[in-house]
Amino acid sequence: MYIPAQFKSDDLDQAARLMRTHSFATLICNDDHGFPYITHLPLHLELRERDGRPLPLLLGHVAKSNPHWQYLRDRPTALVSFLGPHAYMSPSVYPDKMRVPTWNYLAVQCAVRARVLSDGAELGRLLLKLIEDNEPAYLAQWRELGEDYHARMMAGIVGFELEVTELQCKLKLNQHRPESYAALRRAYAAGGDDERELVEWMDRLGI
Repeated sequence: MYIPAQFKSDDLDQAARLMRTHSFATLICNDDHGFPYITHLPLHLELRERDGRPLPLLLGHVAKSNPHWQYLRDRPTALVSFLGPHAYMSPSVYPDKMRVPTWNYLAVQCAVRARVLSDGAELGRLLLKLIEDNEPAYLAQWRELGEDYHARMMAGIVGFELEVTELQCKLKLNQHRPESYAALRRAYAAGGDDERELVEWMDRLGI
């Protein structure tokens, strides 16, 4: 991912916040013909300790009929992309007119090493984590459905663990143009959800 120095973040906490808040990701690997194959899916992020350092792990699943899990099994290197809030930036935020528009956005890209889950208990735990991420209130209903129902539903999916081997975080908020900050904040504060979230990130980053 192209990241000019002013937009690069090495703060894992910032990247983790983005990955959890915008957990609907794009998983990319090569198919059997060497062409990129993409699945859009929610992923659960965990930070586990290894050698005294946090190791990001992503957990997810696809339908068994989706060949993506076979590609991950056979060629376990893949890429995961998370896109956070994003919005158009008008040149009207500048005090002068010799400017052009751009797009502000937050993104995380991860190179990963995949492991397909073969153990039913692991898959069951993965599903509980995804439910907790997205609708904790559904946990009680899921448990009431019973083990037979769980087994039938789980037979139709394949889970996997993605160990992050390289992580890039890009926070593009026009940091290199401080003369735009005041008007950009006002414009985004009056905008939609993405724009307002970008203002929150400007606050978080001290912009």
